[in-house]
Amino acid sequence: MSPTMTPSSDPATDETVSLIGSDKVQGTAVFGPDGEKIGSIERVMIEKRTGRVSYAVLSFGGFLGIGDDHYPLPWPSLKYNTELGGYQTMVTNDQLQNAPKYDRGSDYDWSGTRRIDDYYGVALT
Repeated sequence: MSPTMTPSSDPATDETVSLIGSDKVQGTAVFGPDGEKIGSIERVMIEKRTGRVSYAVLSFGGFLGIGDDHYPLPWPSLKYNTELGGYQTMVTNDQLQNAPKYDRGSDYDWSGTRRIDDYYGVALT
């Protein structure tokens, strides 16, 4: 850490108009196309080499976090909606029913991201 940078827990310095800390993304509500809450962000997956966020893992289903599954969504499928106070996706509940997912208690095989990209029609870069 450089001498001018110090750790901060002040929300005013942890976020800007265009930047947000990963710890503030985790747990943020996700809303569907109709503006109804469908879940929350469990974690984000960041490419090691580029530093680009590639996926947000949506915690969806279940009740109060019990019985929910995790759905990797391509990061570009989410847009922050200031009116809703969370991320909004145009992915419908019907699309999520057949989407790639993993159970809360299991690990996901991230080597198969092509399946996720193909399902959501994401162009490979």
